[in-house]
Amino acid sequence: MWARAIASEWCWRPSCWPPSTVRGAFDHIGAWGLGGVSSRGGTIRAAGVRGFATEVRILGADPTAFVRAVGLAPEVLDHDDIPIAEARLVALLEKAAGDLACPDLGLRIAARHDLGMLGPLALVIANSGTAEQAFVAATRYLGFHSDALRLWRTDDPHGDPRVVAIRYDGHDPVVPPVQAMDAGLGFVHRALELMLGENYGLVSVELSYEPAAPLEVYRTFYGVPVATGAGAAFLRVRAGIFDQPILGARDSLRVQAETYLRTLLPDPADVVARVQRIIRETLVIGSVPLPTVARMLRIEPRTLQRRLADLGVSFTRIVDDVRRDEARRLLTLTDLSFLEVSSRLGFAEQATFSRASRRWWGVPPRGVRARSGTR
Repeated sequence: MWARAIASEWCWRPSCWPPSTVRGAFDHIGAWGLGGVSSRGGTIRAAGVRGFATEVRILGADPTAFVRAVGLAPEVLDHDDIPIAEARLVALLEKAAGDLACPDLGLRIAARHDLGMLGPLALVIANSGTAEQAFVAATRYLGFHSDALRLWRTDDPHGDPRVVAIRYDGHDPVVPPVQAMDAGLGFVHRALELMLGENYGLVSVELSYEPAAPLEVYRTFYGVPVATGAGAAFLRVRAGIFDQPILGARDSLRVQAETYLRTLLPDPADVVARVQRIIRETLVIGSVPLPTVARMLRIEPRTLQRRLADLGVSFTRIVDDVRRDEARRLLTLTDLSFLEVSSRLGFAEQATFSRASRRWWGVPPRGVRARSGTR
């Protein structure tokens, strides 16, 4: 039942956000791009800060002030799909934990997380047939949620054949940020509880960093022994958990969500598809310039321009093609008003959209909709 609830909890497309909200986020960040993204480091969806605002308010402070202090837009507190720089997420959690004297802030946030924060990836996981299939899907599509985190299964570091280790890597491996690591590893534990039950088979937890809170706090959170000084962060679990079925899984939902994720995660070598993805997901903002797209791809603007030219396509052409395809979809498959369609395509005025429609198809938007039979 909870798996189906996830499907109605969130919108798959950032174009579902109110245009004023997305523009506000973009304008606030300025030259850094959405969510303070620079050309260095990884990114993570703003869903990663779910629960932050609630915990900070419980501690008597204003979460917006902390968000602004690390260079993020306040909108990241309300919209899961805004990409934010991993370094700024780390800074946000560490600053709040320090200023509020809350050493277990990361664990508190993890306790408020659920699978829904993963968007369509949650549907794939929740509707996989077994825990094994769910774990494979999670590792395959984790890039949708963050390109800075890694999750994989490995042999038990203590050599126990009855135990396997789920290793969580992310952030700076030399000096792991405590709060971000606590939130990330804690969420993996929470996800396993939600899929397989509270007693899913956790044996112990090993941390690669010195915790900020007393170990007893960690033992209470995980319900098992917790040790420090490991070479990596692990959840040690019984080997048999991966054979467990996921109750209530619906394969049709899994296929639908997985198909969608594949469109969002093109082959890294396919630069055109990667540019198309960014443009498609930021259309509502308006005209996102090539330098901003290049920053989000972590390459130099001139390099991006040269690669596109080598493929015989221009950035302007890609933008126009994506906008045309999205216009066709909205005009023929929805009953949105022409003004709303125009806004979602990033046009400043409806008249500009009408001119573009005539250029694309020889008729105004009303004509395109009439041909499709959509009212």
